[in-house]
Amino acid sequence: MSTLLLLTSALQPSSDVLPGLALLGHHVKILPAEGSALLEAPDSDLVLVDGRQELAHARDLCRLIRTTGSEAPVLLVVTEGGLAVVAHDWGMDDVVLHTCGPAELEARIRLGIGRLSAQREAADPDAHVIRSGEVVVDDATYTARLGGRTLDLTFKEFELLKFLAQHPGRVFSRQQLLQEVWGYDYFGGTRTVDVHVRRLRAKLGPEHETLIGTVRNVGYRFVLQKDRGQEPESIAPADTAPDTTPDIAADNHVESETT
Repeated sequence: MSTLLLLTSALQPSSDVLPGLALLGHHVKILPAEGSALLEAPDSDLVLVDGRQELAHARDLCRLIRTTGSEAPVLLVVTEGGLAVVAHDWGMDDVVLHTCGPAELEARIRLGIGRLSAQREAADPDAHVIRSGEVVVDDATYTARLGGRTLDLTFKEFELLKFLAQHPGRVFSRQQLLQEVWGYDYFGGTRTVDVHVRRLRAKLGPEHETLIGTVRNVGYRFVLQKDRGQEPESIAPADTAPDTTPDIAADNHVESETT
């Protein structure tokens, strides 16, 4: 789930600018398509510029964004007619038709953000390493270490630990974790998350299982080292949050995971 900034002069919701966007789970902040709006623009993973009606203005806005020092990829939304005139010197990273489906839109968003991540990693070789307390997650080699000890994790366990460690202290619901770690095309129940959390804690060991905290009736979070032992009563290492979603295949799915 990414944070997107949509710059548009339309009074309609974002779903009218890009219908496919409404079917994706991203956080979307909408601001007027004006240069002054960039002064109050929040940090975002990607910027969408509405060029359906005022293409020349959208071009100038894309160029202006580049002068602000923002590294966020810029995705220009155009009509079919607009495709005939867009040029590489407009300052955007990619273009997308306003009628595109959710799968194509998600791919363009993912690729745009991915290119920026690749550029940052090239500039900083350690950019792919996530450090949170004693936990070190290397996204390039798919390895995770705890206090120097290499953890023997399955692929999904690694992805789950990586995602939580990237957002220490932030609470995620089971549904959010399903979307972020398993993807939007996964149709299993939230029980799968509980199974993976339980096995991840077992591999962290008794002394460190509280790194993955349970917030009752909400979900899970990565607990910072300085906060361990000072958690409120609502947070515990045990899977105490109720989950009535039946998912008989969850354990079988984990058992069959070999990577």
